Amino acid sequence: MAMKRANKVIDLNADIGEADTADWAWAEAQIVMAISSANIACGGHAGDDETMRTTIQACKDNGVTIGAHPAYPDRENFGRKSLTLGQEISASQLKQSLTEQIVKLAEIAAENDMPITYVKPHGALYNDAVIDMEKANIITQVINDIDPNLILLGGPQSCMQMAANAAGLTFVAEGFIDRRYTDDGHLQPRSEDGAVITCPQARLRQTQSLASAGQVETITGKPLNIQARSLCLHGDSAGAVETAWQARRAIEALGIQIKPFAG
Repeated sequence: MAMKRANKVIDLNADIGEADTADWAWAEAQIVMAISSANIACGGHAGDDETMRTTIQACKDNGVTIGAHPAYPDRENFGRKSLTLGQEISASQLKQSLTEQIVKLAEIAAENDMPITYVKPHGALYNDAVIDMEKANIITQVINDIDPNLILLGGPQSCMQMAANAAGLTFVAEGFIDRRYTDDGHLQPRSEDGAVITCPQARLRQTQSLASAGQVETITGKPLNIQARSLCLHGDSAGAVETAWQARRAIEALGIQIKPFAG
């Protein structure tokens, strides 16, 4: 039996600001009311000035901390296609795009007196930066150039964490309540069946296990330790609204307070 975590505070975050339909926008508005931190798309894979303003205002109204959610500049593939440095995108192009995305969100947030407090890469860029030190270093260089007080949110025991530590940035590890993990501690690729947890009960069990024990069950059934200060759900997943509220209730039922890791 895994021991209950001593930490009685945890963050609940969601990837939002990606909606391009009325129903999706409604769902995001409901999700904002259940979470404590929002990773807001800032134009690379989704989002524009209008969606950023709307999402930021919703977060302000609900006391939700905001962070930038930059991606490869690839809206066609929703930022979920890995781009090879030196072939599909240069290091300087990636750095420039990430800078523009984060700065744009920061400028719009400032209009609403809302500071961005952290950065979380999106999609393929996130997955790549878990295992690719060059891409992880590009992300941390961008953050340092913009504001070294920004926190990097990412995968535990990853190249992102090592790059952040080397750059003197604060790093916060997260765990996913709606994604499967491989035995080596990485997210199962979305190209593989079962990578996204669709069953509400399975999402709930993973939420409870991450929050109470810092552990998930891998795709082969092995226990995997994920010591996360923040738990993530994807706003574009089917049933995301129900998942957000079920996760919040389940975490609070464990006696754990939901609170932003930043700010």
